Amino acid sequence: MNSRIIGLTDWFKTEPGAYLLGWERDRFDQAVGDVFGYHALQLGLGELDALHANRMPHRWLAQPWLDDAQPALLAHSVALPFPECSLDLLALPHALEMSLDPHATLREAERVLVPEGRLVISGLNPASLWGLRHRRVRWTQRLGLGEPFLPVEDGLIGYWRLRDWLGLLGFEVESAQFGCYRPALDNARWLDRFAWMERAGGRWWPIFGAVYFVVAVKRVRGTRLLEPAWKARAKRAPAAAVAANRESPNVSCTEPPQPGI
Repeated sequence: MNSRIIGLTDWFKTEPGAYLLGWERDRFDQAVGDVFGYHALQLGLGELDALHANRMPHRWLAQPWLDDAQPALLAHSVALPFPECSLDLLALPHALEMSLDPHATLREAERVLVPEGRLVISGLNPASLWGLRHRRVRWTQRLGLGEPFLPVEDGLIGYWRLRDWLGLLGFEVESAQFGCYRPALDNARWLDRFAWMERAGGRWWPIFGAVYFVVAVKRVRGTRLLEPAWKARAKRAPAAAVAANRESPNVSCTEPPQPGI
């Protein structure tokens, strides 16, 4: 198992980790609750059920290791066992930070998503109080004076860098949020004392939250999705004259195939 995966999993059991996990759980529930389709996949971080509020008939958790306590598909983020255009929703809770090649992980996400499919990402924000402490402690760690605050060995992926990657792959950012504005503290009591910073941070320094949450849509040029039949009937009903019905052209991958697993 990747050492950074072990570190992140253990870190979410700490006080700041549980605080951040609670915030992300609410955001995932809100983001995926109204996403419709047939197939949804969560990649990694079984501690957070990112698809809990989704109602698709087929939902999976994929992890790069086997866990008897938590059944999941055995899959790596850069080689998912699904054909092209087969998933309607893909959730990546900190999957980019756990990946040895985050850009390749995004390319794989683009491959398996259908046109207009949703990609939901959460990640640690380097432009935050938490990111600042992490960078400072990493410098002092070289002198043996401290331990890193965040369980990430390499540099964190910034929000604007992530947006550039998504744009190059044909994704359009539908929404973005930042959260967890409290200082980088290890004690739950002190974290509670700074609860007032949640409202102040969201108003005065919104892009400096400890975590960002992004919902992106896969856009494909030259495609047009078919409307439901009831919408087509509703549009033809007021017409007084008989006219030929011109059907909209079909779009590839609108009926996703079963995953090859």
